[in-house]
Formats: sequence, structure tokens, C-alpha cells
Amino acid sequence: MEAAQDDETLSALTLLPPRRWQTAVEFAEAVLKSAILEGRLRAGTKLGQEELARHLGVSRMPVREALARLEAQALVETMPHRGAVVAAITADDAADIYAIRLALEPAAFRLSIPCLKQADLDRAESLIAEMDAEADAGRMGHLNRQFHCALYAGTRHRRLMALVVQQLTAFDRYLRFHLAAQGPGRMGQNEHRAMLEAARKREVDKAVAVLEAHIAGAARDTARFFALRDRSSRP
Repeated sequence: MEAAQDDETLSALTLLPPRRWQTAVEFAEAVLKSAILEGRLRAGTKLGQEELARHLGVSRMPVREALARLEAQALVETMPHRGAVVAAITADDAADIYAIRLALEPAAFRLSIPCLKQADLDRAESLIAEMDAEADAGRMGHLNRQFHCALYAGTRHRRLMALVVQQLTAFDRYLRFHLAAQGPGRMGQNEHRAMLEAARKREVDKAVAVLEAHIAGAARDTARFFALRDRSSRP
């Protein structure tokens, strides 16, 4: 049974296009993160170090470090008697992510707006257009993260931004549930546009208010999805 699961795990890993990885750890982390965020590695999947190292063509040490990094990002968890597995997707975890986003992102946006450059605003606008044309949920999460980071690029608080990026990355896994709950609305693009327009005009309070409503609305949509799923799964 374990061997079959190992084969399933390895088949879900797509080696990324060649690039100049600085370290084997970064390479292993990127491959595993991509598979988790895109849903190719499902929650609960066992991540054996030896098998992963062999498949990726690296030693076990980089794989071990990559798994530790992914655990710090809440994408992997260590289970007794099983070792590292892909972290579960739960309503409680989603609620935690949204609560942290509501605490951090408005502060980052407020600090960023007065210092945003034209290039940051133009980048955010182009990302909205890309999201309008995108149908893949995994790719949508990547674009959404880039959009928010473009609007927060003016902040000089590196630790704050590191925490923001961590939570946006964790949110990627819940994006497909958010989209399923929201339907054709697709990512709250009207709110994205309103945030960008207010940021262009340096209307800080308005921009932050739209962001807060945007995150709170996404939290409600995701909670609704989980509630409906739980009801439908009851006998």
C-alpha cells in the first residue's frame, strides 16, 4: 500500500522548467510547493524523503530542509508514525488564514500607498487583465498573490511583507474553494479594480476599506463552501 502511495506521490511531481536554482533546497521546495498549491499532491499524502530525493535527483538533506520550510508555511505537517504529509485543508485553517490576512494586509497596504511607484500600479493593472483571462485556479492563485504584492510593494517593512506573503501563499490552496463558492464573480475583480483605483488616487482610507471588505467577503464565501460540503457529506 505504501509503495502504491509513493508511486502516486512521485507521479504528481512535475519537474519545473530548467532555471538557475541557487541551491538544491530551493529546487526541491519549489517542485513540492507547486504540486501542493496546484492540488496535484492531495491533503494527507505521505512525503517520503528517500523517494522524493531519488525522484528529484538530490540527496535527502535538501529534501529534509525543503519539507521543513514547507512546514513553516503550513503546507506540510509532521504526523506521528507517518512523518511528513501534505497539510490538511479545513474550514478552521481557512478561517485562521483570513483572520491573519485581515490583521496584516490592511497595515501593509496603508504603509505602501504613499510610496507606490507608477511601475507598481501598472503591474497591478496588468495582473488584473491576466486574471480576467485566466481559467486555471492554480495559476489564478499565483496571479492573485502577485497582484496583492504589487499593491503592497511600497512598504519598507520587510518582516511584515514576509508574513503577508506567507499567508497569501497559504491562501492559494483555498482559492479553488473560494472560486467554487463565488461562481462567475471570479476573485472579486471589481474589488481589485476599486483597490487599484483608490491607490492611484492615494485615497488610503478608501483603498484599505475596500481591501478589508474584499478579504472578509472571501472568508464568508469559503466558510459557506465548507458548510455546504459538510452538509452534503452527511448521511
